[in-house]
Amino acid sequence: QVQLVESGGGLVQTGGSLRLSCAASGSIFSINTMGWFRQAPGKQRELVATITSGGSTNYADSLKGRFTVSRDNAKNTVYLQMNSLKPEDTAVYYCNADRILTRSGRYSAVWGQGTLVTVSS
Repeated sequence: QVQLVESGGGLVQTGGSLRLSCAASGSIFSINTMGWFRQAPGKQRELVATITSGGSTNYADSLKGRFTVSRDNAKNTVYLQMNSLKPEDTAVYYCNADRILTRSGRYSAVWGQGTLVTVSS
């Protein structure tokens, strides 16, 4: 069984920065893709950014230049550095891991419990 635990959310003022972390656990051999999605109140969950084990990244167009995704493969951890935050970035941010190989088998599309980011104006 794979678990993802996020941390780093909170309240920040407009223009501020936050760094989210997400650690995967569960006798993991490898994780192909890790990333972040977000869901604002009343809206659908949307892509923020993903990163493969080889370092290839994919960002939502609207977030390029402000958000940076990175990962530490040895720690099975993915990070999201968020700069120049705006009130419209307020959302629950969910960590995602896909194509996971563990001692007990393969897993796809595992989600964390979410961490709330609130940007005040």
